[in-house]
Amino acid sequence: MDFGVTKDKQLILFDGICNLCNSSVQYVIKRDKKNQFMFAALQSDVGKNIINHFNIDTSKVDSIVLYTPEKGITTKSTAALKVASKLGFPTNILSVFLIIPPFISNWVYDFVAKNRYKWYGKKDACMIPTPELRNRFLD
Repeated sequence: MDFGVTKDKQLILFDGICNLCNSSVQYVIKRDKKNQFMFAALQSDVGKNIINHFNIDTSKVDSIVLYTPEKGITTKSTAALKVASKLGFPTNILSVFLIIPPFISNWVYDFVAKNRYKWYGKKDACMIPTPELRNRFLD
């Protein structure tokens, strides 16, 4: 299925109302020198289509999904670490944590995800990209 992502890109689905998630998207944008990533809120039409297509249980995965046209989806800590691995030094050093079994790294990830609104707050609506970043976001 075509979600509007070309084969040379990866799509990061994020919680559009989460302040931590929005800050993380800004962090990736600043460090994505090769322009490898596109973005969409989980709440967007594209986000909902991917969630439905891959039967993602949003009660278990509600903060990050990495979609690659050729490989499908990756979620939680593995998705975050795969994104980090593409961002260059020193952020790419975090990819060393991919050796940790997902049941351990996802436990840490889930703890942060569960508390993200309490610690970082949330918005009433999804972030609206600036005109210069608009082409990196899917609706």
